Amino acid sequence: MQAMVLTKLAPIETRPLKLMSIEKPTMKGRTGLFLEIEACGVCRSNLHLIEGDWKKYGAPSSLPVIPGHEVVGIVKKIGDGVKKVKVGDRVGIQPLFSSCLQCEYCMSRRENLCESAEITGETVQGGYAEYISAVEEFVTPIPDNFDSAHAAPLFCPGITAYKAVKASEPAAGKTVGIFGIGGVGHLAIQIAKIYGARVVAASRTRKHIDLSKKLGADNAVVYQHPDEHFLKDLTDEEGLLDSAIVFAPSDKVIDAAIRSVKKGGIVVLGVRGNVINFPTFEEKIVKGSVIGTRKDMADLVKMASIQGLQVIIETYKLTEANEVLHKLKKSEVEARAVLIP
Repeated sequence: MQAMVLTKLAPIETRPLKLMSIEKPTMKGRTGLFLEIEACGVCRSNLHLIEGDWKKYGAPSSLPVIPGHEVVGIVKKIGDGVKKVKVGDRVGIQPLFSSCLQCEYCMSRRENLCESAEITGETVQGGYAEYISAVEEFVTPIPDNFDSAHAAPLFCPGITAYKAVKASEPAAGKTVGIFGIGGVGHLAIQIAKIYGARVVAASRTRKHIDLSKKLGADNAVVYQHPDEHFLKDLTDEEGLLDSAIVFAPSDKVIDAAIRSVKKGGIVVLGVRGNVINFPTFEEKIVKGSVIGTRKDMADLVKMASIQGLQVIIETYKLTEANEVLHKLKKSEVEARAVLIP
């Protein structure tokens, strides 16, 4: 098969992904699946992986590796222990490729926290390719009203947004701020609205402010330095928020989000970052959020299908992966880029 393979960690400007002809993957055990990929989303975490930013976190676990962790494909072969998936089904794979299913996290339906979890495109081969292996327990069926290109982003930005929004405890009468409007944030706006919350978007760019309003944000405020200017604009227009969700990878934005919520309010971090100057005596709550469980994934796909979640994408050829990631690095992708083999 053809795949875009990373053999050496390097800046994306050096085009480190190489188009190679390699052996197709083999199925993993009795519940293994073999998929022909129809679409794979491009994530900023792929960029961090490729450029070596996440080496200190053990990602990738080894080289060479095929990146890509938001994958939709058609099942071509199944293991003899597969019961719920059949050849010809269209399914999605999220970053959580598999887990042990036996530890305290897995047994309490928090398998996304499993210490033995395998991560698609990091510890196992990913979706920048024509074919991929999977396991039955960790794939999610795709409804017919979502084409593969639009469904693929549900499996990373979608599940990331869904889990973070739920953690912010949205409800009618509450105001949720979403900091960072891109591949994840544009979906979080819509999901928070489905829960009935008033949504305020914050972004540095005019195009994302405009996008936020098109997607149903009740208000959108330009994020600017120093933070005092932004916070004044926000409080003048909205007052303090009930909760805030951060998808912008910036410690300054995290700090601004914490300052933007009421005493006792909730701040959800959907990115890696540092909390500074935490106001202990205001009883604010900071939560981390990482991808989602299998149930979260199934619930999100059902919500997207029924509610008509709008996934904004740009499609590219698999061979254009380096160029797409470079565009992403320069913030030139409006929402989500998707590779089509």
